[in-house]
Amino acid sequence: MKNITVLASGGGSDLQAIIDGCNAGKINAKVNLVISNNSKSGALERARDAGIPALHISTAKFQNPGEEILKHLKLHKTDIIFLAGYLKKIDPQILHEYKNNIYNIHPSLLPKYGGQGMFGINVHKAVIEAGETETGVTIHRVDPEYDTGEIIGQCTVPVLPNDTVEILAARVLAREHTFLVETLSTIIAPH
Repeated sequence: MKNITVLASGGGSDLQAIIDGCNAGKINAKVNLVISNNSKSGALERARDAGIPALHISTAKFQNPGEEILKHLKLHKTDIIFLAGYLKKIDPQILHEYKNNIYNIHPSLLPKYGGQGMFGINVHKAVIEAGETETGVTIHRVDPEYDTGEIIGQCTVPVLPNDTVEILAARVLAREHTFLVETLSTIIAPH
C-alpha cells in the first residue's frame, strides 16, 4: 500500500475526497501525512479529525520550508505527493527526490487558465469572462513551473449561460472530488 502525503493551503475538501477514497478501498493507498503552509487551513483540521499527522510548515516558522518538508516526507515514508490546493511552488530538491511522483489538481482544462495567480475563484472568473462553454479539471505531474507538468487526466464540466463564478466553482469542485478518486485509483494500481 502506497503512502500519499497531501499538501494543501485551503479548506481541504480535495484532501477529504482522497481520505474517503482510501478508506473506501477505491484508492490502494493511505494518506500518511498532511502539510500546509497555512496554520488556519481546514486541511490540517480534517487531517487531525481523521487521525493523520498534520504539520504547518511555512516561511513564518522555518527559514527553509522546503528542507523541512523533505525531512518529514522521508520520515513518513512518502511514496506520492499530491497537491490539493497548495499555493506554493515545490522546492527543487523535493522535485528531484520525488520526480514523477508529485501530482497537482487544477480547476480548468490546462493549458488554459493555468499559471501563477490562476487558482480557485480566479480561474472560474477568467473562464466565465472568456465566454467558455466548458471548463473542467486537470490532474498533472508537478514540474518547476506552475501548471505546466505532464497532464495525467482531464474531465470536462459544462459552463452554463447563467453561471456565476460561485455556481461554476461549486460544480467544478464537486467533479474534482470524484475525478480525483478515479485518477488516483488508476495511478496507484492495486497490487
